[in-house]
Amino acid sequence: MALTDDAVDGIRQMIITGELAPGDKLPAEKELAARLGLSRNSLREAVRALTLMRVLHTRRGDGTYVTSLDPELLLGTMHMVVDLHHDSTVRHFLEVRRLLEPEAAAKAALSISSDELAELDRLLDQGEKLVSGRDPDRQLTAENGQAFHRVIARASRNPVLATIVETISGKTLRPHAWCGVTDRSDLHLTLSEHRAIYEALAAGDTYRARIRAAAHVAGIEDAMLSAH
Repeated sequence: MALTDDAVDGIRQMIITGELAPGDKLPAEKELAARLGLSRNSLREAVRALTLMRVLHTRRGDGTYVTSLDPELLLGTMHMVVDLHHDSTVRHFLEVRRLLEPEAAAKAALSISSDELAELDRLLDQGEKLVSGRDPDRQLTAENGQAFHRVIARASRNPVLATIVETISGKTLRPHAWCGVTDRSDLHLTLSEHRAIYEALAAGDTYRARIRAAAHVAGIEDAMLSAH
């Protein structure tokens, strides 16, 4: 593993120094292994590891290239970290979410577009229909909530912040929160909180967007922790 780590670090340094730029093709395996002073087997393991981390991607029959290295692409691997952590560490992810999501909402209040506001309004209407039925579909309700928060995160216009918020508040955590809600009134309360966030965003009110989002996230945190 140490030799593979050395190979990973060698390629990483080539990218950091600019010797390899986004979109560049890696040198031939034999040449690169000789340059790094490592075996070709160690180099192959390093390439596989960096491919999983989305730093490299291989084109069959062509070679291996450096990816775009966009933050959204690289941070996307955080989904695996969240997926592999279980109930014992949910509290930690919730704490991070409580710190970041209100700030994303505050930033979104300054930059959200009319199209994004229209999409939030559509999701709110859809959410109302979902919870008004005799037996609300909690999976669909969860997906609706995810989509609502995803629009806000991306409207922050900070791709790093948006990716982290989407990962932590996305599919791994939010369905558990919704499934822990058993009272229909709680579903309506959540939607009313979404509506309050929407109204703050529509008004361009950063203070209220932050406060409304913080209160909403705190409520989800309480619901999840009480369900465990």
